Formats: sequence, structure tokens, C-alpha cells
Amino acid sequence: MACRDGRTIVDEVLVTETWRIRQMEADAERLASIIADLCEGVAPAALAVGAHGCDTDEQCQHFQTLLSARTGGRVQVVNDAELMVPAAGYVDGIGVVAGTGSIAVARTQEGKMLAAGGWGWILGDEGSAAALVREAARAIRGALDRGLHGDPLIAALMRELATDDQTKLGILLNETRGAAVWGRYANAVFDAAAAGSPLATRVIAEGGAALAALVELLIERGANSALVVAGGGVIAEQPMLMKAFVEAMARVAPASRVVLLREPPVIGAIALAKRLFADQYPSSRIGA
Repeated sequence: MACRDGRTIVDEVLVTETWRIRQMEADAERLASIIADLCEGVAPAALAVGAHGCDTDEQCQHFQTLLSARTGGRVQVVNDAELMVPAAGYVDGIGVVAGTGSIAVARTQEGKMLAAGGWGWILGDEGSAAALVREAARAIRGALDRGLHGDPLIAALMRELATDDQTKLGILLNETRGAAVWGRYANAVFDAAAAGSPLATRVIAEGGAALAALVELLIERGANSALVVAGGGVIAEQPMLMKAFVEAMARVAPASRVVLLREPPVIGAIALAKRLFADQYPSSRIGA
């Protein structure tokens, strides 16, 4: 997204898989090229990027340096979860993403980045689409091993995997491993919960509690607990997960205000870019 004189002039969505190859120099080169194309060759006076995989201050600074060398102007790189708070119209708070993956990010009063989660679907990413499917499969495994076959979650996941053989659930999931692929099956968990599945209801409640636990870790490390902004495809589109998260947050940090982001996170990047522009040109009309 690009703005000039407070007016949006470019707003495009690109499929990540078509350009991101998870090598910082190559990513910076490609992203700079995308920016140049979107802005018709005009270098932005201020640029802000929420980057997946920039999980430390050092990684953000490195990617920022690479981009700055290719785009000119002022550049700020933050973790993608850090876009949640400014996108919701706030300056300080804890950002939580629950989409294909999950992570919680905040800043200390001194500006140091704090992150919890974001370890990928094999090690964690609790509350994310892929992790909900992983935990649903584990719950199903436990039920079947106990001879229990009637929970709606079993049939729902079998439908997603296009099989009528319960014994093939593990094999089929193993063959389609990967967060993006598994995440597509998450609807089965929510459909099953809506149909009264105790297993799916438990999986969703535990996912919400796990997200709240990430926030609790950041609060213990010095994050401001006053505001928590949650976003991402799963938590924004599935009210049951948001409800579970809010209920868990009421136990973890009762005084925290919990907000669901309904705006595109890129709005947060625009807000950060406007602040950069205002800092660089304090007497000028704000633009980005």
C-alpha cells in the first residue's frame, strides 16, 4: 500500500509464494523491485515493512539496511505482528497474530523487541491454523485409541482429507505436511465444534489459552499489558477462537484491553511510515 498527501494511491495484494524465498538479500531485492513497480519508479520518502521471519532486533535491522540501500528514503522494518497495534490506531501494545502461524510481539519502554512463539508448526505456533489441525489430529488419535469413534471432529477431518478410512488420517496428514497445507483443514475443527464436538471445542479452547500464554510471557518480560491487539486470518475469521483467547486473557491479565483487528495489517505499515515521514519532515504535511 502507498499513500501520498494522506490519500491511498496504491493498494495491491500479492501472493507471498510468488516472490518470497526466505533469503534476506534476495527478499530485499525482490521487495524493492515490487515497491518500485507499485510506485511507478518513484522512491518512497518513508517506507515501513512488517516482515515475517524478522523475529529479533538484529534481523529487523539487517533487513532494514538491505532495503534502505535499494529504495532510498527512511525505512523501518518490524515483525509482521508489530503491525497489529498501529493498524488498530494505537501506538503501544502487544500484537498477536494467529493465522497460518502464530506469534506475539511487543516493545519494552526502551524500544527492545520482545517476541514469544513463532517457532513454526512442528515446535509450536499454538492457536494457528496448522497447530489447531495438529492438535485436532492428536485428539482424534487419542479418541480412536480408546475406541471412541463418534465425535464429529473425526468425520469433519476425514471429509477435509477426502477419506472414509479413519486409519488413514495420520498417513494422509503426513503426506501433506506443511503449515500452509494443514492450515487449509482448520475449518474442519470449527465446523466440528459448531456441531457439538467436545474434542474440537477443547482444541479451540486450548488454542486460545496458548495464545494468551504467549502474551503472558511478554508481560513477564516487560511488555505493556494495557492493550493487546489480535489479528490474522484464523482469529479474525473464527469467532470461537477469538472468544477462547479473550476468555483466557481475562485469566492471564484481567486489566488488559483485548482488541480484534479488522483492518488489513498493512494499514499499520502506513501508520509507521507516516510517523517516519513526520520525523524526517516535521514542517511538511504528513504523507507516506
